[in-house]
Amino acid sequence: MSIEYKLNYPISAQQFIRLLKQTTLGERRPTDNMETIQGMIDNSNLMVTAWIEDELIGIARSVTDFHYCCYLSDLAVSENVQTSGVGKQLIIETFKQLKEGCKLNLLSAPQAVDYYPHIGLEKHNSAWILSDLNQLK
Repeated sequence: MSIEYKLNYPISAQQFIRLLKQTTLGERRPTDNMETIQGMIDNSNLMVTAWIEDELIGIARSVTDFHYCCYLSDLAVSENVQTSGVGKQLIIETFKQLKEGCKLNLLSAPQAVDYYPHIGLEKHNSAWILSDLNQLK
């Protein structure tokens, strides 16, 4: 199995949705909202994808300034190829695009909390999420 990694290669919303549905991440992404999925693709400024021939099997979708912070928003690898190193390689290829000193940040899906320390990422205990402006007091 030959896997090819591509930098900022265009993908369609349908390809992204198909991949998300092959992962547990798909449960937490709006795969039934084409406008949001397209916006997620269009407004990412760093995407590394993994391919077997013409099939999208993995993605690392990030928003970054390339110098200080990179938020890896989606790391998805098809369950058909998980445990083959694709996720780790997607992180490596993403990190290679960043300037020295830039930190990569991500929020883990519940099913992946044990994966990230296994490959060497450090846990950070002070992440905060605002989902609705009405939450602010």
